[in-house]
Amino acid sequence: MPDTRPLRADAARNRGLLLAAAADEFAERGLDASVADIARRAGVGKGTVFRHFATKDDLIAAILIDRMEALSDLGERLHEADDAGEALREFLTAAAMQRQERDLSFLAEASASMAEVARARDRMLEAVDRLVDRAREHGSVRGDVTGTDVFLLMCAPNYVAGYVPDASPGLWRRYLQLILDGLRPEGARPLPEAAPELS
Repeated sequence: MPDTRPLRADAARNRGLLLAAAADEFAERGLDASVADIARRAGVGKGTVFRHFATKDDLIAAILIDRMEALSDLGERLHEADDAGEALREFLTAAAMQRQERDLSFLAEASASMAEVARARDRMLEAVDRLVDRAREHGSVRGDVTGTDVFLLMCAPNYVAGYVPDASPGLWRRYLQLILDGLRPEGARPLPEAAPELS
């Protein structure tokens, strides 16, 4: 079970440096990134890495949890926004920007079975559910759209743009706008299948 005690300031700083360095290293080298290279990039010793993360898998999980918690925190803050439709747009834009900065989606499979990752994912899904429920209540999105639909669409703008050779850095915004327009109730036709349930 992870240690949930507050970290000392220097330990918290080292942990932050390690997560940022590991994210950069994995983005550049994939799962072949070594703990030694991550430590070197962070400017700390290899032993410091293992004091924070017992295994490389724990480090991968921490990166994913950190990213999901940032989005969950944002989603929870946006739930109080006056404009429910704009709140959903802001959340989806932030999710796409996070992925555009560093596409670490390939890490998810490496830690999919870890309970901490599953809890962070569930929290993020709950934040999306609440944003979508509120947007639906305010008539900002079509009535048959669910939080699960939007959760599954979160990676789509970057995924689609990634297929274009030499794509402009902002191409994902085109596909995000197409998604947002597709969520609107105006001119919507009934969806042919029920929304899936994520277990």
